[in-house]
Amino acid sequence: MIKAYRLYTGEDGNSHIEKGMVELGPVNEALAIRFQESEAHAFYDYHNAPANQYVITLTGTLEFETYPGEKFILNPGEILIAQDTTGTAHKWRLINDEPWKRVYVTYDPEKPINFVADK
Repeated sequence: MIKAYRLYTGEDGNSHIEKGMVELGPVNEALAIRFQESEAHAFYDYHNAPANQYVITLTGTLEFETYPGEKFILNPGEILIAQDTTGTAHKWRLINDEPWKRVYVTYDPEKPINFVADK
C-alpha cells in the first residue's frame, strides 16, 4: 500500500486530515488528469479543492495545514486525496528546495476510492 492523506470537510464545516494508505489492486475510473508544477519555495494560501481528486506528488516536500491548524508533511511518492471542496479549506507550502511536480486525477465522488484510514 502507498501512504496517503485524505483532506475532507467534517460535519463542523472545517477541513480535516485523515492519515492512511491507498490500497493496491482495485481500478478506479478517472474523469480527468492534469499535470502541474510549482517552483521551489512556493505556497498557496487557504483554498478548497476544486474537485474530488487524487494528487500524486512526483517531486517536492510540502507542509499542508487546515484552517483549524491540523498539519501533515507530504513527500514524493505519497498520495493526497483532496475532498474538502467546501468548508474552511487548507493551505500548503513547499519546505524543501525542489519544485512541486504533481499529477491531479479527478474521480467521481459517488464511486468508492482505495483509501484505508489508519487505525
